[in-house]
Amino acid sequence: MEIKVNFLDKLRLEAKFDDFTVIADQPIRYKGDGSAPGPFDYFLASSALCAAYFVKLYCNTRNIPTENIRLSQNNIVDPENRYKQIFKIQVELPEDISEKDRIGILRSIDRCTVKKVVQEGPDFIIEEVANLDADAQALLTVSPGADTSTYIAGKDLPLEQTIANMSGLLASLGIKIEIASWRNIVPNVWSLHIRDAHSPMCFTNGKGSTKESALASALGEYIERISNNHFYAGAFWGEDIANAEFVHYPNERWFKPGPKSKLPAGLLDEYTLEIYNPDGELRGKHLIDTNSGNVARGICALPFTRRSDGETVYFPSNLIENLYASNGMSAGNTLVEAQVQCLSEIFERAVKREILEGEIALPDVPQEVLAKYPGIVAGIQGLEEQGFPVLVKDASLGGQYPVMCVTLMNPRTGGVFASFGAHPSLEVALERSLTELMQGRSFEGLNDLPRPTFASEAVTEPYNFVEHFIDSSGVVSWRFFSAKADYDFVEWDFSAQGDNANAEEAATLFGILKDMGKEVYTAVYDQLGATACRILVPGYSEVYPVEDLIWDNTNKSLLFREDILNLHRLDDAQLEALLDRLENNELDDYGDIATLIGIEFDENTEWGQLNVLELKLLINLALQQLDEAHELVGAFLQYNDNTVDRGLFYQALNVVLEVELDDELELDDYVANFRRMFGNERMDAVLGSVDGSVRFYGLTPTSMQLEGLERHQRLLDSYKKLHAARARAAAGR
Repeated sequence: MEIKVNFLDKLRLEAKFDDFTVIADQPIRYKGDGSAPGPFDYFLASSALCAAYFVKLYCNTRNIPTENIRLSQNNIVDPENRYKQIFKIQVELPEDISEKDRIGILRSIDRCTVKKVVQEGPDFIIEEVANLDADAQALLTVSPGADTSTYIAGKDLPLEQTIANMSGLLASLGIKIEIASWRNIVPNVWSLHIRDAHSPMCFTNGKGSTKESALASALGEYIERISNNHFYAGAFWGEDIANAEFVHYPNERWFKPGPKSKLPAGLLDEYTLEIYNPDGELRGKHLIDTNSGNVARGICALPFTRRSDGETVYFPSNLIENLYASNGMSAGNTLVEAQVQCLSEIFERAVKREILEGEIALPDVPQEVLAKYPGIVAGIQGLEEQGFPVLVKDASLGGQYPVMCVTLMNPRTGGVFASFGAHPSLEVALERSLTELMQGRSFEGLNDLPRPTFASEAVTEPYNFVEHFIDSSGVVSWRFFSAKADYDFVEWDFSAQGDNANAEEAATLFGILKDMGKEVYTAVYDQLGATACRILVPGYSEVYPVEDLIWDNTNKSLLFREDILNLHRLDDAQLEALLDRLENNELDDYGDIATLIGIEFDENTEWGQLNVLELKLLINLALQQLDEAHELVGAFLQYNDNTVDRGLFYQALNVVLEVELDDELELDDYVANFRRMFGNERMDAVLGSVDGSVRFYGLTPTSMQLEGLERHQRLLDSYKKLHAARARAAAGR
């Protein structure tokens, strides 16, 4: 994690990381003002808080209340060496906690990350750089020797060279990558989380059977996602980008909708229109891209090559974002390597969907077949030794597809996780299933898995697959676990050997889709210096329902974005119009405004917590529509998951409105005690909100120029690096 420090007045310091700001000072006896803890005090507190976190985690997973658990830490300083200290952590537990849980709670503290880092003894590197922001060296911990060359199936270059190439590419773009975490809790199953130090919203997870393969996986996914603009999907890219020579890619093309927003000629083709517009309801207005929001410019479309005949077909960027998410994109050392990975994931997700929604029972992989892969067996045994039964299934549906499945059961909670993996090699597909299972997960994280069901409607509901796609948290049918399989086991193999293995495997996977009667569309993105691709298989590789283009399109943000960002500048008529749109567009009252308008607000601010219901409430207050505001504040308090401070503001607002709207009550009779209960500052804000002198309390003013929105600006900084690189590449050609 990158922490930037600013020097404030006197001895005060300001540390900024992610969306947080921490102020440090010194006690008065050390010439400070005593306005904040000192740096070492924060260090001591971090150890105690980390210990308490693991206690809380242990108790939460076992439904043990923590109200009566107390924890303290004392640091005992060696009188002869003040840098040698003993951290003594004590825990007070209620009498009704079992002996087993008492031991478990104490052991949980031993897992404290701060403690482990201190015990390991971190190394410090202190150096001068010319410019902190320009220092774009990748902060990676794997530094292989020059004579090391590790080849794995599917990669056209050794892992070491792959890692060096990818990290060098990211550094050349000005992207500083940091490794946020590693996990290796069972043998031969590694995962890590990497992110942009400046823009931590841009992150990926990698997985593999070794540390190096997991790092290569994470870096490859990062390059895949910047090449396909995935990190920035749904976000507003600002007016400068919206009016630039190009918005997404230099080869994009803009189409003007016809009369009554008719779909323009030249957009999509006959095959895709039958899939995306079966009832003729799709209009040009549905395809305006969310990122630019430039309605006057038209529909931004990206060129794809139709594989059957090599013709160019233009797909609206909005359509791709709304239906495909991250499915169908990859990066690699070579194009065919990327295509194999891309097609494998398409099959993995499509077959997974067919199996889950069809409640298909899969055949077990025989032990004699599993025994051929001792590394995978060791990982499975590691899970079973921790009390998690594991089922290894052939998901090829009788040898049709290169897909495997590893399913974990959690007897403690009754939850299950069906993990799928795909690759032309059965071994690689199986390894991917296993590493996907534990990617970024702790054993405690396995306590949140959903329970199987016999209710078919819960499994076949379209958004159950979306949940499986996002984080594999969807529901699985009990029928999936039947010992009577719907298919026989097949020890399949779609792999090839030799120097052209990836090319042959890509041809094989494309051939499967052709035999299925599927048309395939491909695009190559190499302007950033890497080889990445996107493959669309209409009617097969979508993640979201096609109907979302009409009924749940992300570009509904265009109805609200400008007015919400200019909220403090709107007159009453404009506020009335905005309120009408909020109430008549079938929005979820508890949906967050950040997602609705595509802005990365700091999650720790009122903007970051703001939902549709609260915004409607604040608009009603601004319009002095107190009856409507009172009704909404009641609903808000009933389901509020906002901060305690914000909740108290609305609690105070609620009682003030109750008095104000009651003809028999006088507000002056209650204000004094309201102030004693809620404090003068909060009550001033409440009374001002009710009389109209305070508007949109807590929401700092901004505009379409996005001033004050530091988190979003960091996201835009990240995108502008890519935009500039693409412009340079286009100019060079």
